[in-house]
Amino acid sequence: MVFKMSFFTEKDWSSETLWNFDDIAPFIQAHLFKVYLALCCTLMASAFGVHCHVYCNTGGIITTFGFIGSMGWLFLTSPWKETRRVFLLMFAALCGGASIGPLLELVKIDPGKIITAFVGSAIGFGSFSRAAMSSQSRAYLYLLGLLSSNLWNLIWLLSASTLFGGYSALFMLYMYLYFELLLSYLVFNSQGIIVQALRGDVYYVHHALTFFTDFPAVVIGLIRNKKKLPSATI
Repeated sequence: MVFKMSFFTEKDWSSETLWNFDDIAPFIQAHLFKVYLALCCTLMASAFGVHCHVYCNTGGIITTFGFIGSMGWLFLTSPWKETRRVFLLMFAALCGGASIGPLLELVKIDPGKIITAFVGSAIGFGSFSRAAMSSQSRAYLYLLGLLSSNLWNLIWLLSASTLFGGYSALFMLYMYLYFELLLSYLVFNSQGIIVQALRGDVYYVHHALTFFTDFPAVVIGLIRNKKKLPSATI
């Protein structure tokens, strides 16, 4: 049985790969830490971009071109120029977050909910980066990452509800389940990242980018579906 997943490059994941929880080498442990940390910083940059649009109305054609240009430059930059690639990824995330702002107004979605989703996801990635520093055991790493992210995301949802005017219990449950699904997919994706690292692909910016690129669309789609639920009072 082979799982196929295409995203810029095609990965072949067997069932043995998916269920392999052997300890990881120190260099893979360091690589996972960098991937998770890059994802955390990227989502925080996107959240800050949305925040800037809400309070300063920065989103528009300039930020859209900034996002496209920085992404294009990122793809053209050599993989070993990590510092430049990290800067371009953060700038693209910032411009992307700001550019989402006008779209949110168009589809009538509260920007506070998007910020809540972005920051909560960043908290989850940060929890996994901390877990990656703690152990070379995959099972312990994933378990610690999931448990700590669950705790911090619960605290964040309660805080975000206060900051952004109050959320319904149903919406908070919906977001909490979303975080669970996202981090479960992160565990699944991490298994593939480990396989690629064993083959010599240790370009953490690329691995973070492949996870991040579809993220805004997924979040907006989930929240739009939540608005269609008849019992939702958000």
